[in-house]
Amino acid sequence: MPFFSIFIELVIGFFALFFITKLLGKTQFAQITPFDFISALILGEMVGNAIFDQEINFLHILFAVGVWGVLIYTVEWLSQRFKSIRAFLEGRPTLVIDKGHIHYNRLKKNMLDLNQLQTLIRAKGHFALNEIEYAILETDGSVSVLPKIKYTPATAEDVNVKGKEVKLPRTFIIDGEILKKDLQEAGFDETWLKQQLKRQHISSHKDVLFCEWIENEGIYAMKYEKSEKTSTK
Repeated sequence: MPFFSIFIELVIGFFALFFITKLLGKTQFAQITPFDFISALILGEMVGNAIFDQEINFLHILFAVGVWGVLIYTVEWLSQRFKSIRAFLEGRPTLVIDKGHIHYNRLKKNMLDLNQLQTLIRAKGHFALNEIEYAILETDGSVSVLPKIKYTPATAEDVNVKGKEVKLPRTFIIDGEILKKDLQEAGFDETWLKQQLKRQHISSHKDVLFCEWIENEGIYAMKYEKSEKTSTK
């Protein structure tokens, strides 16, 4: 029964990879380093090859993923404890533009050319290298920039305007479902939420596509369109 065997191995491989990625943390996907990239590739390749190899069963998959996961976890733990290992595995940020001067040798050392640098700079909202005072090539391949003063957007303090305190929006409803934990963390309950919805002529939270609340501003609720409501049933 090859199909049944593949199905079982896929399910086991899926949960094994899920467990390992949860164990290793979000850095495997967020601030990914060259070492993280290689480890993620090998994990996926390991499970993929094992699934279609007739001589390998699910115990081999679990063993291989488990050993590799322990090795990666150990390396991550050591890198947190010892800075020298962390620098070796993850690398160091590199200052590629210093006081407006481009360090071309540092770019070449990191296998980066000027066209690629321009692309990374544009992703930060600046379309000329001349606008940049400092640029740092991060270990995950992104670039952090500090523009020259004349290219820095003015702030409320710069123009002597008194700004309002920033408030964090809280999402209370998504796709007709109340996010109870977020509601409780904001200090409210479902009774209060239903009262707020009634004020906006909404009889049920199930009719709401999206609802968020901002302190001192109240809630903003968006109802399903009729076509959207029909398609979700």
